[in-house]
This record gives sequence, structure tokens and C-alpha cells, in this order.
Amino acid sequence: MAPRSALLVIDVQNDVVVNAHAGDEVVGTIVALVERARREGVPVVWVQHSDEDLPADTEGWQIVPELPVAEGEPIVHKQHRDSFDGTTMTDVLTELDVDRLVVTGAQTDFCVRWTLHGAQVRGFDTVLVSDGHTTDDGDADIPTAAQLIEHTNRYWKNQSSTGQTHTVSAAADVIF
Repeated sequence: MAPRSALLVIDVQNDVVVNAHAGDEVVGTIVALVERARREGVPVVWVQHSDEDLPADTEGWQIVPELPVAEGEPIVHKQHRDSFDGTTMTDVLTELDVDRLVVTGAQTDFCVRWTLHGAQVRGFDTVLVSDGHTTDDGDADIPTAAQLIEHTNRYWKNQSSTGQTHTVSAAADVIF
């Protein structure tokens, strides 16, 4: 039996992607994936982060206007990098009967990566959308955003778990 997929959109919020590497292109890629998922009847699950630097209910906390959440689509609110940690994510995915996540969003080196690992340890198959995640440049003494994105794509492509699949795919090649 084929796995039932959901499209996961992590933290594509105004203040999170404002300085993101290729931010407009990545948001455009996610817009197209959301539209396609909806057409194909694939659930879209939204993740929205808040903390002291990104307070809930502020303009910066809002999901970018290019990505309106449709009525009935679940939004998982989180305060940690892993979208499963202290949230309703597992319950939401169980209710949707999902066992495979197509992962997009921001920040590559934080919430995207931690959520991928969170999904893995909870038994979910994953597809990281190689052109559907982004981050911003940090301090000069760490890799650039482009390097972090490439590194994450490369290492997730080689990820393995007993009985699970973890792949990386360009948005155009994603099969829900």
C-alpha cells in the first residue's frame, strides 16, 4: 500500500524569511506545491513558530501573504525547532492518516533539519524538497545559506532508517 503523504510547510513567516537566501523563489516553489497538493487532495499542514524573538500574533509571526492557509488546513504552533516537540503534530498526522511527509520551509539549518529528524525518529517517511527550503546567512564564521541548503540536501539524500525511506527531490519531481 502506498504511503499517504502530507505537505509540511514549516515557518514560512514574515520575519523568518525576510532575509532568506533566494526567499522569493523558495516561497514561489512552496506556493506551487501547496496548489498542487490541494488539487491532488493531499493534506497541507502548516507550522508556525513563536518565541521571545518572534512573538505570536505579531505581523512578523504571520505566515507570508503569498501562502494563505485554506479553511480546515491544520496549523501546528511550536516553540522549539522540532515541529513535533511539545506540539500537536503527531496527533494531526495520525488524524490525517499520514505516514509520509513532503517537507518544505525555513530555516534549513534549524527547524527544517530538526523536524526531519523528529519525523524520522517517529517512523515517518520523508521527502525533503531540495528547492523548497531556505535559511539566511548567519555570522561570517559559519557556512553561507547556500552552503547550508546544499549540505542539508546532500546529507538527507543519504539518510537511512530501518523500514523507512528518506529522499530528496526537486519540487517539479515530487510525487505525493
